[in-house]
Amino acid sequence: MHFSSYMPTLILHRNSKKLNLNRDSQTINITNILHHIIMQTKSLNLLATAAIALAPWSCSQPNGEINYAHEIANNALMDSVDAMARQIIRQGFNAGDGYGEVWIRDYNTFIELSMEELPDSAVRHNLNVFWHFQGETGDIVDGFIPAEKAVVSDIGYKYRYSKTMPQYAAHKNTVETDQEASLIQAIYQYVNKSGNHDYLNTEINGKKVIDRMEWALQYLFTEKYNELYGLIIGATTADWGDVQPEHPWGVEIDKNSHLTIDIYDNAMLMIALNNFIELTKDSEKAKFWSEKRDQLKQNIRRHLWDSSNHKFIPHIYLDKSPFPADFDENKIYYQGGTAVAILADILTPEEVANANERMLENMAKAHAQTIGLTMYPTYPAGYFQNVGMYPYGYQNGGDWTWFGARMIHALVKYDMIPQAYNELQPMLQRVVENKGFYEWYTPAGEPMGSGTFRGEAGVLFKANALLRNWAAQNK
Repeated sequence: MHFSSYMPTLILHRNSKKLNLNRDSQTINITNILHHIIMQTKSLNLLATAAIALAPWSCSQPNGEINYAHEIANNALMDSVDAMARQIIRQGFNAGDGYGEVWIRDYNTFIELSMEELPDSAVRHNLNVFWHFQGETGDIVDGFIPAEKAVVSDIGYKYRYSKTMPQYAAHKNTVETDQEASLIQAIYQYVNKSGNHDYLNTEINGKKVIDRMEWALQYLFTEKYNELYGLIIGATTADWGDVQPEHPWGVEIDKNSHLTIDIYDNAMLMIALNNFIELTKDSEKAKFWSEKRDQLKQNIRRHLWDSSNHKFIPHIYLDKSPFPADFDENKIYYQGGTAVAILADILTPEEVANANERMLENMAKAHAQTIGLTMYPTYPAGYFQNVGMYPYGYQNGGDWTWFGARMIHALVKYDMIPQAYNELQPMLQRVVENKGFYEWYTPAGEPMGSGTFRGEAGVLFKANALLRNWAAQNK
């Protein structure tokens, strides 16, 4: 079957709530087409492609235009996923059933939903624990776990303990540099949604929360800042991942690590700076950090953005690469980091539209279900010692709604509503089909990892909310 013979011509208008459809005179029965696809193939990728292409047909008006506000307001799939998300969020703050810890990079992506389903005191407590574990120079840990559940070993996490929170043990995956930015973003979301600005003046071990936030920023600009490039550094990982190639586990920087600069860490910092500047009431500090932010953006554009290839460079190595000399890493397109960069206002509207087209092309080439594909192409087999980092495995090309939905957030932000709505649908559909929020998926759609991954629930819930807010304003 040649699916293309059934395809209508779609004309997208970014600044309109409607989509014009040009059809030929042939009568097209969409229900029969989908039935034929289902009967002829088991490929979930093709079904996802069909869903993206044909979703706009479900509510066409007599004049051939699609009313997206109506579509969004009456989408039962969005309602179902929201209900499922609320249910798993009520069960706790740990990242999912495969994790005992509360992770800040995860909590940052479902805190708003937690605020709707769990007591305010519990939401604040889980934020405050991270401040109790703040390091001597201002750094923030990745996560914490009840102390009695912390397994100490030579190859496991190196735990940090707090005299004021002795019931917990904390750890940090030092290869990544997003912990400080994640906590600042989470605080911003909490204050913005709750209206509880007094929280910023809460004293924890003698230091106010707002001052601790600035301390975390200072840590990044002192201990993680590279003066030559004017950007923050980390170890080599696959886009936003926290696994380096030099070790079978690979989460801590050591003598074997290859230090580098990437877009994800720096884009996360950009968002955190925007958040802090908005929250602080000190005009001098706002001016100081605004200048830091503006310079950071300039340096990102100057050093990380490859204008000729319309993409971000995967890594700027401070010494040398851990990969073979003949490996052209710049052929890899980092989709997760690009999505975060768009949310950080680093790209122009035209570049955002181009990035979305590139993500869809990569999705098709990888035979993946959604734009949650972490990257394309992947790192070759054997480039990471961690056995889970095979091509299209885990962070090396797995399909993660956790980041794919953040691209949906970005598309809504740039008023690309048809794209946002249509590209969201296969993400929602597989949650319902698999009866859970799985951590990641293979290109064929096989669910992997935790089945109650709260980060996925949080970003999907937010994507739905952003689209509904738009629909309410564009009836």
